[in-house]
Amino acid sequence: MIKVLLAEDQRMMRGALALLLDLEADIEVVAQVGAGDEILPAALAARPDVALLDIELPGLSGLDAAAELRARCPGTRVLILTTFGRPGYLRRAMEAGAGGFLVKDGPVEDLAAAIRRVLAGETVIDPALAAAALSAGPNPLTARERDVLGAAVDGATVHDIAAKLHLSESTVRNYLSAAIGKTGTRNRMEAVRAARRQGWL
Repeated sequence: MIKVLLAEDQRMMRGALALLLDLEADIEVVAQVGAGDEILPAALAARPDVALLDIELPGLSGLDAAAELRARCPGTRVLILTTFGRPGYLRRAMEAGAGGFLVKDGPVEDLAAAIRRVLAGETVIDPALAAAALSAGPNPLTARERDVLGAAVDGATVHDIAAKLHLSESTVRNYLSAAIGKTGTRNRMEAVRAARRQGWL
């Protein structure tokens, strides 16, 4: 049996996926979680063969959890399943060690097949998304610029961002200015929206 951990914050979607996957003769859902910071503890307890992760989860993103799993549970393969087929997310998923990346609107048969293929060591990527990622190019933002933009998401002031990230206000302004320039936008909120649209945040 292929043991699967399922991380999805929408309870109805999580339950439906678990039911559908359990109908497969060779797949068993051994753990279900609704938040990103629950993924690693559940994986350490259940030792799944494949972790099926949503990206946008409370607590910790699926992408950050994928990196944790690679470090702490190297025997668990990761398959990202998301509503948001953004090129930047695909690149970040691959950098985090994910073995696959699919969008949620595909048939369950494709998902079951993808789980088997990822476990076999293959890389499984939604073809349309792969093409979009190649044409989009790499993420131009540095890790620190992403941190600063991420902290600005809720309209935080420069002072708030500086306090949160333990940086000086002038350093925060420099990172915001660089991020605005790289995203071709006019202000930090436009930069946040543009970066999210591309999957860079």
